[in-house]
Amino acid sequence: MAKAYWVATYRSVSDPEALAGYAKLAGPAIQAAGGRFLARGTAAKAYEAGLLQRTVIIEFDSVAKAEAAHDSPGYQEALRVLGKGADRDMRIVEGV
Repeated sequence: MAKAYWVATYRSVSDPEALAGYAKLAGPAIQAAGGRFLARGTAAKAYEAGLLQRTVIIEFDSVAKAEAAHDSPGYQEALRVLGKGADRDMRIVEGV
């Protein structure tokens, strides 16, 4: 079974306090679901049409586990706390 990766990029953060509240809840919820943070922070370098924006990459053992983490009550509470505090793009990608 192929691993899966959450890839989240932040276009902007309008409410740093909401983002901090989200992070306080999201990290433990993701780790409890088996997620392993591989990278998080502002991009070191951007090429082509890339942007120097905050990026987070999290590894899971499968797409099903990544989806379950996203849909878990703990992570959904983190999203509720974030609200509209950040404009971001998140996807799950299957590993090769």
